[in-house]
Amino acid sequence: MKHKQDPARKSALLKPTVLALAMAALFASAAPAGAADMNLKIEIPTLNVAEYHRPYLAAWIERADQSVAANLAVWYDLKKKDKEGEKWLKDIRQWWRRSGRELQMPVDGVSGATRPAGEQKLNFGSGKGPLASLAPGDYVLMVEAAREVGGRELVKLPFQWPPKSAETAKAQGSSELGAVSLELKP
Repeated sequence: MKHKQDPARKSALLKPTVLALAMAALFASAAPAGAADMNLKIEIPTLNVAEYHRPYLAAWIERADQSVAANLAVWYDLKKKDKEGEKWLKDIRQWWRRSGRELQMPVDGVSGATRPAGEQKLNFGSGKGPLASLAPGDYVLMVEAAREVGGRELVKLPFQWPPKSAETAKAQGSSELGAVSLELKP
């Protein structure tokens, strides 16, 4: 037996679907056409020393009041027995005091293994990951490295978020960090 469908009922069933599609299109068009991107390059220099250890490194974004807006990366020795690598995170002093001591390591999408000497690249897009809740304003990118039987160094790069135009900021470390560059694209 075939069921006849009432045309008025069919129209009533389609209205919520059409309304939902129209709302989705409206919100999609209200979103920024080109989401902003942040590309970070960190050079870890090759050091000619008797006992070399890869540096522990933290990269984060600070607000004008020096509070942490976002943690971008924390590189440390993840493979040490009994999480011993976490014990030395406090040597990344500025990051530790501002954010690290409050975190439960490892942090998904932020923490990772130490990196070898050379240029390291990190890419972030607005609306996801650490930049998802970054409000418009003036910030400072902080990159800090500390090395066992070595030194520690902090590099700062001020920037505005979201960028109004493509811009690049650069700083040069002197010992534990080499060139650090921040490229922003609207």
